[in-house]
Amino acid sequence: MTGFGTSAGRLGRPDVGLLTMSEMVDNARRIVEAVDLPVIADADTGYGNPINVIRTVREYEQAGVAAIHIEDQVSPKKCGHMEGKQVIPAAEMVEKIQAAVAARRDPNFLLIARTDARAVEGLDAALERGRRYRAAGADVLFIEAPQSDEEIAAVAAAFPDVPLLFNYAEGGKTPMVSNQRLRELGFRIVIFPISTLLAATRAMREVLARIREEGTPQSALADLPKFAEFTSFIGLPEITELEQRFGHVQSGGKG
Repeated sequence: MTGFGTSAGRLGRPDVGLLTMSEMVDNARRIVEAVDLPVIADADTGYGNPINVIRTVREYEQAGVAAIHIEDQVSPKKCGHMEGKQVIPAAEMVEKIQAAVAARRDPNFLLIARTDARAVEGLDAALERGRRYRAAGADVLFIEAPQSDEEIAAVAAAFPDVPLLFNYAEGGKTPMVSNQRLRELGFRIVIFPISTLLAATRAMREVLARIREEGTPQSALADLPKFAEFTSFIGLPEITELEQRFGHVQSGGKG
């Protein structure tokens, strides 16, 4: 679950720390209920100090997500590929990670430590933060926004035995690289946080432009999912089956 997409979808606003923990957890819970896949959720900065992080971990865990990533930016944070970020001291982030480790109840719930220090302190500092965060108990490391193929390779080389997450932020500071290349380097997780958001935005703009110009979306329908296809995709057959099983049962009783 992308924080960038959640902010855009729920608020229509950029990812600059406007959403609260409760809003993010609520969105994560809805996604978990809608899919049968493990959900990785953005937990921003943990929404405060280590005590806040404890509540954050437990709320996300109760929501049913498989993993969260927490970053070391100053709050309010910004999207990792925007300018003007600031990071907290590494020692403060270490305390947050330690609190997160202590807070989780499910050993299968993964904690991903993200550092945004590349943009602020340079790559070497970001790698050193990664080492400290791993030592503090992070299961996965997320070195945000390396700015060249050489830097991507340097991240992988620095952590040969550590699960690494790669953020494929389309159009951001990190260059495009193939999944095959990332696999060869040793990255375990690759996220594509805004591909579908960008594609949906373009499609909505195009169909609305046709409605404005032609008075109908008819000319765009050939490129869109059919109505029945979409209702099937969002679960109508399941509802229909449940109606057949339970829809004609009359409630009541003596009383």
